[in-house]
Amino acid sequence: MTNSIAEIAGADCLLVVGSNTTEAHPLIARRIFEARKAGAKLIVVDPRKIQLASLADIHVQLNFGSDIAFFNGVMNEILENNWHDREFIARRTEDFEELKKNVRAYPLEKAAELSGVPKETIHQVARLYAGSKNSSILYTLGITEHAHGVDNVKTLANLSLITGQIGKASSGVNPLRGQNNVQGACDMGALPNVYPGYQPVTDPEVRAKFQEAWGRDLSDGIGKTIPEVMDGLIEGSVKGLYIFGENSVEGDPNTAHVRKALDAAELLVVQDIFLTSTAEMADVVLPGAAWAEIDGTFTNSERRVQRVRKAVDPPENALPNWQIFSALGTRLGLSMDYPDAESIFREMAGLTPSFAGITYDRIRSLGIQWPCPGPSHPGTPFLHQGNFTRGKARFHAIVHRPSREKPDTEYPFLLTTGRRYAHYNTSTMTGRCPSLNREFPKPKAQMNQEDAAEMGLEPGDRILVSSRRGRVVTPVEFGHIVPKGAIFMDFHFMNANSNQLLGTFLDPVSKTPDYKVCAVGIEKASSEKMAG
Repeated sequence: MTNSIAEIAGADCLLVVGSNTTEAHPLIARRIFEARKAGAKLIVVDPRKIQLASLADIHVQLNFGSDIAFFNGVMNEILENNWHDREFIARRTEDFEELKKNVRAYPLEKAAELSGVPKETIHQVARLYAGSKNSSILYTLGITEHAHGVDNVKTLANLSLITGQIGKASSGVNPLRGQNNVQGACDMGALPNVYPGYQPVTDPEVRAKFQEAWGRDLSDGIGKTIPEVMDGLIEGSVKGLYIFGENSVEGDPNTAHVRKALDAAELLVVQDIFLTSTAEMADVVLPGAAWAEIDGTFTNSERRVQRVRKAVDPPENALPNWQIFSALGTRLGLSMDYPDAESIFREMAGLTPSFAGITYDRIRSLGIQWPCPGPSHPGTPFLHQGNFTRGKARFHAIVHRPSREKPDTEYPFLLTTGRRYAHYNTSTMTGRCPSLNREFPKPKAQMNQEDAAEMGLEPGDRILVSSRRGRVVTPVEFGHIVPKGAIFMDFHFMNANSNQLLGTFLDPVSKTPDYKVCAVGIEKASSEKMAG
């Protein structure tokens, strides 16, 4: 997040895009409620009529995968009405003329045609967002989990820059992270192209610094992403895989493809706290410790580095994850004789400028938001005040591209996927909680009432959902949450996991799969089909 969670309550306009915030981030949703109570305007952009849409001043129910067309239309309308921030653009950005030329191709009529959003609604969104004193964008996987997810994010950045709604409190572009330490994992270099603190592996000076600290020559090559690793296992260019804390068999798209890849591995090691479907396929399973069984740090969505303290001992032979990695590294010839988690943190902070001022003592009771470059620095509640990391921010001319797979005569429905309020990902943890299972005991797809009536479906029926990759039988509920021609499914239950249906369509830059747009067929599930 460019800004802090607490700042949400102080925004004058909140633009929530592709985020079912009340279900996926209920504590952050409370900040939205506080802002609404204080008079903030709320714009919700989502194809589904999620709970938050009922509280919105404007619910933009756009076509699936049409975010770029819609927001380019919003920006064009901002320019048409001179609602852009000329002074901010001139002083703090570059390549504005390229952006201007690009969005001119999306007048109201064209943007409405591509996105399915009425022209008047596009105009209202442009007026509210640009005209508010402090406007904040909140987004999640509904923006990133597309075959053009990077372009979606750049488009939101363009919108914040053209209006000067960044670099100040209660504004910015704010991704709400989907896991408790996903921000921290990325911060620590759990990406194929960077060291901790997003320091590029391709930078000779950065690489030399880490080589000296670790006493080893380091590659200047960029590693593979998860989908590329899976393809490499099948092709034979990757021989082995070490999976840490990830249930790939159930959580990755195109389940059959993932199983084929893991079957092809000459060595599969899984380190986890439970024997997941992925761990069951492993040659070696290493039992790690859970969050309450370790000392260390987590970093949350707002870049706040927080202490985690051991409350109980790990069971049986389980060890804190850092001890497992250190023991393995030492046996492979790299001395990793750390006495405790704090010593690892000190080494990282000493090599990472954005963490240089953070110590365990400083975050003993309250976390600090990076960047924190020195011991007296208080941390950074919001980013880009005064200047951007690269100097001036760059506009990107982004063109709308349709999703890779569209409904057709064979597969006439559009499937989109997401989480339900009581469960988390593949329910490896939440599925073991009796109270959550009582609250949401089984999968339940969502269809439009009109589609269900046309198919002769009745309450209590199950449906067979099929795609070019697989088929799934699931219970279904009807209503008007999803638009006609679409279906929503979760992926929390192995026996009706929507990931079996998805393709492996990747963003060309991030290699993130498209979880949000998939063509499927739907029919009532007979007992024979359910048995098959």
